[in-house]
This record gives sequence, C-alpha cells and structure tokens, in this order.
Amino acid sequence: MIITIEAIYENGVFRPTRPLPLKDQEVVRITIEPGLSWAERTSGLLQWKGDPELLQRVAERDEFSILESA
Repeated sequence: MIITIEAIYENGVFRPTRPLPLKDQEVVRITIEPGLSWAERTSGLLQWKGDPELLQRVAERDEFSILESA
C-alpha cells in the first residue's frame, strides 16, 4: 500500500497532518519531497511562464496587495 501524505517537521520528528492507517510501531519507508510554495502551486492559473521565485516576490510585495487598491 502506497500513501502520499503531508507532514510537518518539528523538533526532529515528522508529524502527519492527518491520521494514518498504520499499526503502532509499523516500519515504513519515507521519501522526502519539499512542499511547493503557493506561488509554485498557483502559477499555472496565471499562465506564468517565468521564474516561480520572481512571481512570489512580486505577489508578496505590499504595493501589489489587493488591500492597497481599495
């Protein structure tokens, strides 16, 4: 059985974000894949072809905030 989950790493331990169908003390193999930033996850919505880091920097600047335009 292969399960893909999200987990948070804190104090040297991976903590799943939801319960898992595993027995206590069950040995498993873990592959670490860093999570994507919100800019990387949503860049396709804007048809962004550029660098995801540049998009994130622009999106996080206060001068481009939707709150600034109100």
